[in-house]
Amino acid sequence: MKFHDGATQFRLRLITSLLSHRPLLIRNIHADALETAPGLLPHEASFLRLLDSITNGTTVEINSTGTQLRFVPGVLVGGLVNLHKCPTTKSIGWFLEGILPLAPFGKEPLEIFFEGITDGMTHFDPSPDYIATAVLPLYRRFGVGKEEEEEGSPNIPQCRVIRRGAAPLGEGRVRFVCPIVREIEPIEFTDMGKFKRVRGNAISCKIAPNSAARVAYSAKGLLHKLLPDVWIHTDIHSMKHSKNVNGCGPSPGLGICLAAESTEGVVICVECSLDPNKARGEDLPEDLGTRGSALLLDEIRKGGCIDTSAQTFALLMMCLGPEDVARIRIGSLSRHSIVALRLFKEAFGVEFKVKTDVESKTIFMSCLGSGYRNMARAST
Repeated sequence: MKFHDGATQFRLRLITSLLSHRPLLIRNIHADALETAPGLLPHEASFLRLLDSITNGTTVEINSTGTQLRFVPGVLVGGLVNLHKCPTTKSIGWFLEGILPLAPFGKEPLEIFFEGITDGMTHFDPSPDYIATAVLPLYRRFGVGKEEEEEGSPNIPQCRVIRRGAAPLGEGRVRFVCPIVREIEPIEFTDMGKFKRVRGNAISCKIAPNSAARVAYSAKGLLHKLLPDVWIHTDIHSMKHSKNVNGCGPSPGLGICLAAESTEGVVICVECSLDPNKARGEDLPEDLGTRGSALLLDEIRKGGCIDTSAQTFALLMMCLGPEDVARIRIGSLSRHSIVALRLFKEAFGVEFKVKTDVESKTIFMSCLGSGYRNMARAST
């Protein structure tokens, strides 16, 4: 039984508990929350329900105040989850990001329909668009869905937004599909190449139709100074579904997701959206577009083959790989990743070798995998 205090890296602790088959006890969960009631927050309780729906035999015990959680992991089964309603305190991407390391190791392929907020919000929650653009290509590098693609099967890793839903009311819909694997492949991802193009999507929900075009035009204005091949689509939605405009939730929203692609298949992705708490007119579409382009250029400046938001996912998948050397190049270790590395060492006994490339000011991360296998899938 592992003891932890506080709600820091709540999802990651539960994920490592399931993958390592070790019970977990978390105490003092938001115990010092004075403005709100102490204990589990709505999105944390919802994530526990999501884990329960894709596992069998998982036991969750919560005390009367909600400040202590005893978690006994069960068996990952996957399968179909018709609908998981996400509270509006977090984006759907927050829940998706939590189950991404678990999805390939179930008994059956995983298919989940989510309902909630589909944009990235403003407190660094990823959106489904970011996961589809930046994380799913990493899935394929680890061998997830590789067999399905070769056989032409439609059951490949995919994350598709069916209906947009902006903060704070949401009501968007997302479909996530992931096939299962026996074991993942070791990764060797160190060649950055040269960035050759930028693709993006400017999304507006229940807002002036020209707002998305203003965001795209502003973003291209900064990027065209460095690259000629920049293409940003406009995705316009309204409450009333028509022939030319898709439907969306009741809240107005505006956001942009940008991805830079290199000659070696590296995808660096960023996103940003309007803050729903700010007064109308305080944050202009032009400001949003410029901010998105600046964030993308800053990620490119850091270097590496994986952007900052996808670091923890990639490092965890490396820990689960076969007993062979896996290597990636990153720009700089985020604070979240540093704490995660300590957790991975405790859960899987995997230590990373960190080497700095002085010339490019990037970091090589390498490790020997723990040899994790999906025992529910028969070997062929």
